[in-house]
Amino acid sequence: MTDHIRIEQSDRLITVAFNRPDKRNAITQDMYQAMTDAVNAYAVDDENRALMITADGAGDGAYFTAGNDLQDFAMGPRGENNPPVIQFLHAIKDCPKPLIAAVNGPAIGVGLTLTLHCDLVYAAQSATFSAPFVKLGLVPEAASSLLLPEAIGMAAAMDVFMTGRTLTSEEALRMGLISRMFDDAEFDARARELAMVVANAAPNAMRHAKALVRNRNAEITDRMMAESVHFANQLQSPEFGESVAAMMAKRPAFYP
Repeated sequence: MTDHIRIEQSDRLITVAFNRPDKRNAITQDMYQAMTDAVNAYAVDDENRALMITADGAGDGAYFTAGNDLQDFAMGPRGENNPPVIQFLHAIKDCPKPLIAAVNGPAIGVGLTLTLHCDLVYAAQSATFSAPFVKLGLVPEAASSLLLPEAIGMAAAMDVFMTGRTLTSEEALRMGLISRMFDDAEFDARARELAMVVANAAPNAMRHAKALVRNRNAEITDRMMAESVHFANQLQSPEFGESVAAMMAKRPAFYP
């Protein structure tokens, strides 16, 4: 377990919150493991009926998550054949019970792609969404190359992937990426209110409804696996090295 993930249970609702504001809630391998354990425990727990992923400390300049902590990942994978990030992605993909994302700040990289596996996505008006994988010399992950075009359309998804375009909450709502948007001042209360509607609904009906809508597990798993091969290769590539070096030096990247 890690102090950078806060887990709270109340009234049949599990809240899993990023709690690393000094690092813009960048996700480490330990954080992925804590979230995986929480989602897997929830999946087989008959008492709790909804799980909401959010972030603590949201507000001016705060983040939902800035994505993966590249320095932590550069130290080497944990569980080489099944690292915590892969475990987490499969946990949210396979979870048979309702998952909710309450996005209360910028959602970058996996911050966006994890929402594609959530059944309801609520966003504060100040939240933004981006997936700058190509800008980092990487490729889409979490089956986002399949799910994002389906959610917002091929042209818009390619704009997000290829140019690093950042979507506002208003744009995300209009495109169908999120379920609802709320003013920042009322966001936490409204997101919890709707999460409680889900938590108090008929549990078996909820499971069946989710299974009927999300009935493409094998296809999504195959896409995740295909992405992971390219992602792993790009992590070892000169392109990724140059992208990180340029970002650290605050200069444009150059790819010969």
